Amino acid sequence: MNVALLSGGVGGARFARGLEAVLAPGELTVVGNVGDDVEVLGLHVSPDLDSLLYALAGLNDEERGWGRAEESWRVLESAAAWGGEDWFQLGDLDVGLHLVRTQALRRGEPLSTATARLAAAAGLATHLLPATDDPLRTWLETPAGTFPFQEWFVARGHRDEVDAVRFEGEADAQPAPGVLEAIAAAETIVIAPSNPYVSVHPILAVDAIRAALASRQVPCIAVSPIVGGRAVKGPADRMLRRMAGGTTSEHVAACYAGLIDALVVDEADGPGSGIRTVVTRTLMTDPAAARALAETTLRAAA
Repeated sequence: MNVALLSGGVGGARFARGLEAVLAPGELTVVGNVGDDVEVLGLHVSPDLDSLLYALAGLNDEERGWGRAEESWRVLESAAAWGGEDWFQLGDLDVGLHLVRTQALRRGEPLSTATARLAAAAGLATHLLPATDDPLRTWLETPAGTFPFQEWFVARGHRDEVDAVRFEGEADAQPAPGVLEAIAAAETIVIAPSNPYVSVHPILAVDAIRAALASRQVPCIAVSPIVGGRAVKGPADRMLRRMAGGTTSEHVAACYAGLIDALVVDEADGPGSGIRTVVTRTLMTDPAAARALAETTLRAAA
């Protein structure tokens, strides 16, 4: 079974690993969000692509939930001592990846080519694609002002309530090579349990990707990021309450109106109305739980 997964970072990465455990090598293609991308100390950082890469390669830090395992921070400490910015946490092992990516981009390579090279170096059988090679950046409109994603999320600790989300560059953004082909070849399309507004909507901001989902001939299943009315991690629940009016299954499904055939929800939230819901345990406490969720999601497409 060929599966195309649209995914953000940490939660999506755990789910991607669950899917990879269920599918045969090479059957999974992950289309990752790049709206979070940021330049730090001259390095191009792709946080969601990196979370996906690290998780699929077994290199991620399970306790912290992001970044590399067995990380250290001496480079960042040194940069800060010389007056450099240190608000964005770059670990020593992490810097190595960013150096290679940044060098490739400065040579004129597109992000998709650099990502493919990194995935190959990590030994991945799963295909990892950025949603677009074009500049596409997420901005948050809040009562305190309008901020680029990483300033709002990291520097300001996502404490500001969000009134609207916009995507700079969406008018010109084209799908990265292989994205539309992966969607067309998929027997099932899945939307990961990622924040709809800042992890999945940046992918859907690429018009051709949204159009491909809208005209799909195969099932598209979304997995809710909400458990018991709350986000497992991050501000998804706060954003849903403020912008959608609540955190029920109906509110989550409305974020993907016209694009999904079913929504997988946690048993603590129960079935919804208006769209087919599949109730199961969605909390991915370990690899076995992630695999079980992946199996349930694929069965929902049958």
